[in-house]
Amino acid sequence: MTSPSPDPSSSPDPGAPRSGLKNPQAAVRGLGAGTLVLEAIVLLLGIQPIRIMGGDLNGWGIASVIVLAVLAALLAGMMGRSWAWPAGTVLQVLLLASGLLHWSLAVLGLCFGGAWVYALYVRRTILG
Repeated sequence: MTSPSPDPSSSPDPGAPRSGLKNPQAAVRGLGAGTLVLEAIVLLLGIQPIRIMGGDLNGWGIASVIVLAVLAALLAGMMGRSWAWPAGTVLQVLLLASGLLHWSLAVLGLCFGGAWVYALYVRRTILG
C-alpha cells in the first residue's frame, strides 16, 4: 500500500528550523560554549596530576595549559560571534601542538579535538 503524496500546502515553512528546536542558534552556541568550558576546567584540573604522575611538565607547559584554559573560557563567552567557531578550531590545534611540551597534553588535544569535531558536526546538522 502506498502512502498518499504530501499536500504542498501543508509542507513546513522553508524558513523554519529543520531541527524542531525553538532556537537552534542558541542551542548550538550552548553546545560550543559547554564544550569549551569543560575543556577549560579539565585543563586547569589536570595540571597537578600531570605534574605528579607524568613527570616533567615544566613552567612552559604549565603556562601553556593556563593560557589555553583562559582562552577556552573567554571563547566560550563569545560563541555568538561569527569568528568564534573557527577560533575554537584553532584552539584545538594549539592544544594538540602543546603536546610537544608534554605527551599528556597531546592526549587531551585528541580528546577535545574529537569533541570539537563532533560539536561542529552537530552544528552543521542543526543549522544546515
